[in-house]
Amino acid sequence: MPQAGPWTRLRDHLVDRLPLPAQQIDELLAAGEFAGPDGMPVAPDAPFVPRSVVWVHRPFPDEVPVPFDVPVLYRDERIVVVDKPHFLATMPRGRHIRETVLARMRVALGLPRLAPAHRLDRLTAGVLLLTTEQRWRGPYQQVFADGAAEKHYLACAPVRPELATPTTLRVHLDKPHGQLQARVVPEAPPNSCTEIHLLDHRADLGLYALRPHTGRTHQLRAQLNWLGIPIHADPLYPVVRDVPDTDFSDPLGLVATALLFRDPIDGKRHELRSSRIPPPWDSPIR
Repeated sequence: MPQAGPWTRLRDHLVDRLPLPAQQIDELLAAGEFAGPDGMPVAPDAPFVPRSVVWVHRPFPDEVPVPFDVPVLYRDERIVVVDKPHFLATMPRGRHIRETVLARMRVALGLPRLAPAHRLDRLTAGVLLLTTEQRWRGPYQQVFADGAAEKHYLACAPVRPELATPTTLRVHLDKPHGQLQARVVPEAPPNSCTEIHLLDHRADLGLYALRPHTGRTHQLRAQLNWLGIPIHADPLYPVVRDVPDTDFSDPLGLVATALLFRDPIDGKRHELRSSRIPPPWDSPIR
């Protein structure tokens, strides 16, 4: 289970998370098909407990194979850092189960306890850190929770001549439960912060360097949209578009290009960099 959420009952979280009708989840709960770590059936009215574990045996839904590899950038006994491609989810959720970084790399590396220390959106590519064992998960997750991981992104988005950069954007972001888009609430106290710098442009297409200092859901996508420069090929901003899972023709113009942090175990300084460039940019980066 996630660390937090709006659910009071486990059943409500399962309805949101699993690609099954609510009625079928109710039937599975009533039949005792969901079990806790002790193997005992979970009650239909069981409360939602953050970071708990619940097991269920169910058939996997059919998934469209994502035709991109997951290169390993760095590996030691505690962590694996990969260069995640566009379209591949970080971890199983909803209709994406096997076609995820986590499922693929557990099999490819023979690491059944591999787990992400943070997340990237399914449509975002770039540097992603995973831990090899449960005992390492907490220390590395804390690096991100404390804001001690320095993250850099590149994005392709329209150019607005009147938008002066470099600039630092501080706004309040809110993503209501059940809604696909995050929104800026100008009158509320800022809870997100991003440095924005236009590095280069071709006609009306710009290449932006982004340095987020917070990690709100859809932070970069929602902030740039609010500025009037939505990221290239974003199916959620400024309007929601239905893009089939089979369509890999136009990736989101956003890449997590670099991750810098000090190892919480041995103090080693890590600087991991993606080789990817945000589409449709195809020129050398100055």
